Amino acid sequence: MAVIFTFSFVLLAGTAHSSYTVTAINTTVTLNTNTSAEVIEVLNVSISNTSVKQYSSDRVALNLSLSDWQSLIGPSLVQHIINPHTGVSDFKFLPGPLENEQYGGRADIIMSYVVKNVTTVSEPSPRKFLYSFNPSVFNFEHGVSGEILPQNSTLNIVLPPGAQILSVYPIPDSPVYGFAKNYQNVSEFSWFYGEPLSKFTLNFVVTEGLEEEVFGFLSAIYQRLGVLAYIIIAIAIISFVAYTYYRATK
Repeated sequence: MAVIFTFSFVLLAGTAHSSYTVTAINTTVTLNTNTSAEVIEVLNVSISNTSVKQYSSDRVALNLSLSDWQSLIGPSLVQHIINPHTGVSDFKFLPGPLENEQYGGRADIIMSYVVKNVTTVSEPSPRKFLYSFNPSVFNFEHGVSGEILPQNSTLNIVLPPGAQILSVYPIPDSPVYGFAKNYQNVSEFSWFYGEPLSKFTLNFVVTEGLEEEVFGFLSAIYQRLGVLAYIIIAIAIISFVAYTYYRATK
């Protein structure tokens, strides 16, 4: 315990003259049909000459926690998509390699994680699923009118395969042609710095094919019954074949 305390003291003391500036934040949210989302966040960080050596040594240190890196980089190093009721899972953190520049260096810091219940879903008709984005998962800065994208930030949302958007607000900054074409065949949307998120709305529909419905039905049975489900299905198939053969030879 004494060794850890000493190391932490040296780490925090070394930050007194450190200079890290987050120049850009890119948050990509890939939505899944099970209402979860895979999130990848990339922070572009500018590092002063006085901190280049420290960053290189901290990058290879195995016992630095996320909170340790937050004390170095600042409050911008935070998960911007999070469900307070479920937290995150499969969290991965990667401080990228240093690229030397004239007055210091730069690096990309990458976080990836999975968040549950990013969307809600209903089934208004067979094989048609209506999804609504849950804006309470946003964890960006707050302005006078509510939550907004901070300076030099980009939010990207990727819809599930085959999804068709029904409504979105605010209007995405990219693709710029999407609005005129009612976002037909568009699966990824981006919002840039200053966009308000307090009244964010995103609704889309996914229509499953018959094969997907059957597969989903079988998967649900397997999750409930395990291997027994396959045994029951095999018995049903064998019984059907035997009955057909009996009728044909009778």
